[in-house]
Amino acid sequence: MPYYYYGFDPTYFLVIIGAVICMIASARVKSTYNKYSQYRSASGMTGAQAAQRILNSAGIYDVTIQHVSGNLTDHYNPSAKTLNLSDSVYNSTSVAAVGVAAHECGHAIQHQNSYFPLTLRTAIVPAANLGSTLAWPLILIGLFFTRNTGAVLINLGIICFSFAVIFQLVTLPVEFNASARALRILGEQGILSDSELPYTKKVLKAAALTYVASAAAAPTDRMRAHTRIGFFSCVIPDDTGRIDLDPAIQSRILDQLLHHGLSRR
Repeated sequence: MPYYYYGFDPTYFLVIIGAVICMIASARVKSTYNKYSQYRSASGMTGAQAAQRILNSAGIYDVTIQHVSGNLTDHYNPSAKTLNLSDSVYNSTSVAAVGVAAHECGHAIQHQNSYFPLTLRTAIVPAANLGSTLAWPLILIGLFFTRNTGAVLINLGIICFSFAVIFQLVTLPVEFNASARALRILGEQGILSDSELPYTKKVLKAAALTYVASAAAAPTDRMRAHTRIGFFSCVIPDDTGRIDLDPAIQSRILDQLLHHGLSRR
């Protein structure tokens, strides 16, 4: 307990662990992509051209391929039916760019085939976004209510964290399946040769690890919430509104939790 009073919060170790995992995964995908972006594909097709060919071969003609700014900001938007390719992919002829474009096409094909994990993930997005926004505020507000009401609000906050965790877990099969589709299609259609596919596979594998890292890091927020609430449960008022702590300590604890909670948003 004293550690909190002197400004040291041991639950930050959970945040650090999650951040380190994500940073390592992000650095790896960038370095892997940069390496294989130097390998020009034998077909000479750009990422946009490869995407168009894959979509047409799958009978998909209502998806628009768009050029978006940024580096590796590629994504498929199922609502708008747009396949968005970044600066480093759209006009690039590298095996890395073609692989990333094919991966996004994999999502478009999933959408066409009503692939259940993608449908589920799309349905979860609003709840996950709302949950990420409301989680800490609910927990903080709960600390100012009587024990029963406060417990309800705090539990709702922790449930909100759960939506983000579920979203990350559902994302895994969606991304793995899209990469598997991409590699198979690239080989079957001869867009990449047998000697080029292993390079593309390395790029997509590195990208997949970022989702694994996010899925592994997501529970740390919930664990941190549980840990902090377990420690600070003594400051939740009872049904009479009474808190059995020195007012100065109460104020310091609540100020610190408010600061940490808002800084995580």
